[in-house]
Amino acid sequence: MEDVIIRRVEESDAEAMSRLIAETLRTTNSVDYTPDQLDEIIAHMTPEDIKKRAGWTHFYVAVSGGDIVGCGAIGPYWGREDESSLFTIFVRPDRQGRGVGRRIIEALERDEYFLRARRVEIPASITAVEFYRKLGYDYKDGVKAVDEERLYRLEKIRKP
Repeated sequence: MEDVIIRRVEESDAEAMSRLIAETLRTTNSVDYTPDQLDEIIAHMTPEDIKKRAGWTHFYVAVSGGDIVGCGAIGPYWGREDESSLFTIFVRPDRQGRGVGRRIIEALERDEYFLRARRVEIPASITAVEFYRKLGYDYKDGVKAVDEERLYRLEKIRKP
């Protein structure tokens, strides 16, 4: 596993995060989504959008050698206290398969939004669904099909 520090996002991280997300989508997710679909997602991942998301989630970045190499967020599921969602989990393509994504998920699963929830949902891309399944997330309500957003809905039920 590579030397990575996971920390809470800072406002100055937004530009680098926006570039990382666009690069990851265009590289890794291009096998499962059309350029138009990716452009639509990227249009909502501007530095301003990331700053807004950081205002209502707990957003983390993975840093290696001073560079942001990954990110992920957790927040309430539609404002609920007993349910949360994971969002915006991306690892730079040249760092995938090195444990960075696992480290981000582990940090999110130590966050108060995770610890207070009995259920945690993640809207998983076609590209990443098997990664999340390896980490204990399963198909919500047993539905093994993508929704209208071309995402799988996965969840982890926490035991009280």
